[in-house]
Amino acid sequence: MRKALIKRKTKETDISLDLNLDGRGSYSINTSIPFLDHMLSLMCKHGLFDMKLKAKGDIAIDDHHTVEDIGIVLGKAVKQAGGDMKGIARYGQASVPMDEALASVSIDISGRPYLVYKVEFPEKSKLKDFDPDLIEDFLQAFVSNSSITLHINALYGRNIHHIIEAVFKGLGRALREAVTINPRVKGIPSTKGKL
Repeated sequence: MRKALIKRKTKETDISLDLNLDGRGSYSINTSIPFLDHMLSLMCKHGLFDMKLKAKGDIAIDDHHTVEDIGIVLGKAVKQAGGDMKGIARYGQASVPMDEALASVSIDISGRPYLVYKVEFPEKSKLKDFDPDLIEDFLQAFVSNSSITLHINALYGRNIHHIIEAVFKGLGRALREAVTINPRVKGIPSTKGKL
């Protein structure tokens, strides 16, 4: 079982994340940001990751520190749980519809952090209290700390919730595919011999 327990405590946040890459999609998530809880739950369910996440942050000021720091912790957990990455598929891709929205997510566990984020939200759309711009900050923190190349393209959509939901479901499915152990892959899946 490929697992990691990461804790991060700063003056702004206190986060504990327990991750099992070879899980069944069970989760217990409490970030004090309901919309983010919902999105991370979807990622786990569709990625078949088991995750326990508790986060406290200075959300009375703003959600930014908490959202970004959760991205940092999740990135570190994926990297640590993946270990030496021997035998992994390395690449993962998912195209996920959510009603009228469609998102494409592509991953390369490359050792080179890079984010391409092409997501536009309709002007008239809104979420209850969550700033959708924080999704890009979360994903940037995630790739910087997991050393993953991540391309996300929201092809279309009318409802902002549906667009973001398609992104997180796609992230779960693409990441699951990329970290899957393929018995045909011997060693590190790179001609360099190193990721």
